[in-house]
Amino acid sequence: MAGRQFLNPVPTSVGGLSVAFKVLPQFLSNREERTPKTPLGPFTTDPRSYQSPPANGLRILIDPVWDERAAPVQWAGPKRFFPPTIALQELPRLDAILISHDHYDHLGAGTVRALARMPATAKTRWVTTVGVGAILTGFGVPAAQWTELNWTDSVPIAGPDGAATITALPARHFSGRSLANRFETLWASFVIAGPRHRVYYGADSGEWAGFAEIGKTYGPFDLSMLEIGAFHPLWADIHMGPDGAARTFRAMGGQGLLMPIHWALFDLALHAWRQPIERIFSIPDLKLWSPVPGEPTEVVPDQTMDRELRSTWWRPVS
Repeated sequence: MAGRQFLNPVPTSVGGLSVAFKVLPQFLSNREERTPKTPLGPFTTDPRSYQSPPANGLRILIDPVWDERAAPVQWAGPKRFFPPTIALQELPRLDAILISHDHYDHLGAGTVRALARMPATAKTRWVTTVGVGAILTGFGVPAAQWTELNWTDSVPIAGPDGAATITALPARHFSGRSLANRFETLWASFVIAGPRHRVYYGADSGEWAGFAEIGKTYGPFDLSMLEIGAFHPLWADIHMGPDGAARTFRAMGGQGLLMPIHWALFDLALHAWRQPIERIFSIPDLKLWSPVPGEPTEVVPDQTMDRELRSTWWRPVS
């Protein structure tokens, strides 16, 4: 840390007024389809699918945002492309809720307030990063239910159907729910390690050399969830984009499945909304998993075919 501010693992530019001045002309002249012209879906999740326990053990909800907008207010700001696939009140009992950092597209205020009051979360362990616990408490989550992690800290999670360990690891990003409090809470990526499987959740991060060490120390991973959207060369230090995700996946060992995330819900950049997923689909030799939103899916070794893994739900039906 430097004073009250957390630091990235390597020198990182997160942008400021100078970047805003560079982006403004591009924003004004932009003609990309940044939000879907045709409504997506409908995507729905049948709550009855949760009546039987998951084959892989725990139920962990990651960075929940049921809010209409990823913004401080719900009357302005980036609006979601399609409604939530299931009502919060229809969620099953949750073993853990994981919050990677405090940005609005990862921590929805209205969502957390609602989750904190639900019977399904009465015994849920909330896992987050240093400094974010106070935000959760402000939204109604009892302090006894949340655990803050620094980088390389771990916490065990147990439920009726399984157990795992969640470990926080470095990411190259930043935090803050306003321009006045950037870097005052920590951001992280995470490993979820169970008795049979290991999952890496990259959250938000630019590329950096530490990914190779993460793969070597904590892998191999059965599933790596890496962001591909909200990218631009002007802020490449904090968002890796599809090509960066492919390089990062390979740097971590390239084993298991790569699940592209952070691209199909909010307009947070200048590129066309489909561009990140189409680009990563064009990169050869990647075993991608792109499930249909809201469709309960479990990847079972030797039973799941490649064509089932690579859904193209975002493409218009001709």
